[in-house]
Amino acid sequence: MFTSIWEDIKQQFSYGNTVTRIILVNIAVFVVVTIVRLVLFPIDEGISYNKFLHFFTISSHWQHNLTHPWVLITHMFLHEGLMHILWNMLLLYWFGRIVGDLLGDRRVLPIYLLSGLVGGLTYFAMANALTSWGFGDYALGASAAFMGIVVVAGITAPDYIISLLFLGDVRLKYIVAVLVLLDLVAISWNNNTGGSFGHLGGAAMGYVIATQLQQGNDLTEPVNKLLDKISNFFRELFSNERPKPKMAYKNPKTKQKQRTRRRSENKKGSHSSDSSSLSHQEKVDAILDKIKESGYESLSAKEKEFLFNASKK
Repeated sequence: MFTSIWEDIKQQFSYGNTVTRIILVNIAVFVVVTIVRLVLFPIDEGISYNKFLHFFTISSHWQHNLTHPWVLITHMFLHEGLMHILWNMLLLYWFGRIVGDLLGDRRVLPIYLLSGLVGGLTYFAMANALTSWGFGDYALGASAAFMGIVVVAGITAPDYIISLLFLGDVRLKYIVAVLVLLDLVAISWNNNTGGSFGHLGGAAMGYVIATQLQQGNDLTEPVNKLLDKISNFFRELFSNERPKPKMAYKNPKTKQKQRTRRRSENKKGSHSSDSSSLSHQEKVDAILDKIKESGYESLSAKEKEFLFNASKK
């Protein structure tokens, strides 16, 4: 059973769209974090587990972020709690597919990364600017990343209709407005303030990406180029294929012209007079060409002797 599940996951990751791959990565990380928690939490009441988790989360302390630069990316793939990841992945699935259909699958991951990055930096900046607001020391989750995707979808197709349970058909622009409003309300009530500021940072980045696209500026293209370089680097690093030898090609027409010129000189009897200016291999080639064209008997005694001596070398 587990083998079959694993094969299905590999197939979905290999042939699925970008949204599917992002969701699978988030779920895989969640499973690993859950297993680590099961192992470490009973040992010392979560102290070791918290150290493990914070190794990958963005912090409000600049020293942690400076010594753990990878947290700028890893924090947006981390989740704690089933409802946390379930809500984020559902929204990512719904709105990510819309963005992929409207703007192309290749733009989904850059939007996710840029929005998550700006969301994390917004959390860090506001946590240090509003020290009395009681921000948490660490932030994690894909909320800022998918908020950027949500806003991109809303700006690109504001009148796109989504059917919601109990509400019926709702235009996309109203859903986006409600999600942004919920974060503003959370900030006003000092409820998950750091996370809400991060969400708004991701939403702001989504707004910038969408408006720049409408003006003809694609902010996702530099990210895709960087991702392609990283992908090619690791592909070459782990590839079993040896580099193919470089081949040097000569123009066959040039060689043919040289042979034609030599045959012409041979027919005019000028071969013996110019033989001193020809290299050993050129002399052999000229004699062989003459044999191919006129036969061995057409060679002079000197040419036969030269060819005989050359065959001994």
